[in-house]
Amino acid sequence: MIQIQQLSKSFGAKQVLKNINIRFEKGKVYGIVGANGAGKTTLFRCMAGLETHEGLVRSELEPLKNHLGFLPTNPYFFPKITGQEYLQLFCNARKIPLTNFAPKNIFKLPLNQYAITYSTGMKKKLALTAILLQQNDYLILDEPFNGVDIQSNLIITEIIHKLKMLGKTILISSHIFSTLKETCAEIHLLKEGQFIRKVLPDEFDLLEQEMKDFTIGNDIEELLN
Repeated sequence: MIQIQQLSKSFGAKQVLKNINIRFEKGKVYGIVGANGAGKTTLFRCMAGLETHEGLVRSELEPLKNHLGFLPTNPYFFPKITGQEYLQLFCNARKIPLTNFAPKNIFKLPLNQYAITYSTGMKKKLALTAILLQQNDYLILDEPFNGVDIQSNLIITEIIHKLKMLGKTILISSHIFSTLKETCAEIHLLKEGQFIRKVLPDEFDLLEQEMKDFTIGNDIEELLN
């Protein structure tokens, strides 16, 4: 369980998050959607302890950051660290006694190669593998399907289902709405730094159409006519 109370975040005069109050239960998958700039990534970074903020973020296991795996949209890699060294670093951080990564390399990554030379999708898969090896109880996945091939998308979707069965609490941000419909128990709509709507599975299709109408409107017709 993660409980967020009165969470606000500003960058200078710009308030990005405004009094967020929400509870994420154990063993459930939550989708977080919203337009670019709505505050999704800032919320995730606050939860992960990467940003200072007002308000409280609490969990059953404290401190939260020691039990949370955060997959950012664009993972960072040191210039001269191999895929295997990256995985080892993450395991060491959680005192996971693992040195043979071959059986865990489900995405068939070239682990002896420098991670910085990987493609966008390969980097995303390496970073995801790293936080999975840590056996975290909470996971935040910011655009996990972005830049990843179709086969890997299927694997990631099945991983999320398995994590749910294991009782993990998972938050996912994705612009690929079909993946959220396949995995989430709830989808929460973030707009201008506030959650304005909770949507359950029987309304997922309606939310998707509403977001398409809002995002696209008549722009395409204006462009092509």
